Amino acid sequence: LALTLSSCSFTSNRRTQTRVYIKGKNCEDQCVLQHSNRICVITLAESHPILQNGNTIKSINYQISAGCSRLQNKVSGKSKRGGQFLTELAPLCRITCTEGVEYTIYSCIRGRLLEVNEGILERPELLLEKPSTEGYIAVILPKLEESKTVTNGLLSREEYENILSKRTSSTQQGPKTEPEPC
Repeated sequence: LALTLSSCSFTSNRRTQTRVYIKGKNCEDQCVLQHSNRICVITLAESHPILQNGNTIKSINYQISAGCSRLQNKVSGKSKRGGQFLTELAPLCRITCTEGVEYTIYSCIRGRLLEVNEGILERPELLLEKPSTEGYIAVILPKLEESKTVTNGLLSREEYENILSKRTSSTQQGPKTEPEPC
């Protein structure tokens, strides 16, 4: 029995979620939506290069290596047995844009992979049009004992907006100023 994002009420009840951000290399930022029931939805942050400059997605691949496909993840039961356990740096998928640039999307948090969004394989435009809802990447369940601390070290909305404004102001000031690193 697969868990679907719609059952998590992320879109209908915003009061039950916490939105935190991960500052990625080369501005490849991600967002984690943590529901009050511990479930975390991994999405692209609004500033991710995939969502900028009118990019078009050529392919999304959940095949991480020859022996590891996130599509083969199967969970069962109340404790979600069988789900792949992920560390913060575990790749979830690779997204290739039509320009040939490939981006690896990471889990960002430790936990059990509950599902990947197979809908974006058929309709990759969802990732561009609705990255925080129907275009999510994956759903992860942190361990119970880690659920309160899983987002420690990640950025609040305010902290993330400060980083974005520093990036923007450093690029607008011209070549004399050292840009804020991504």
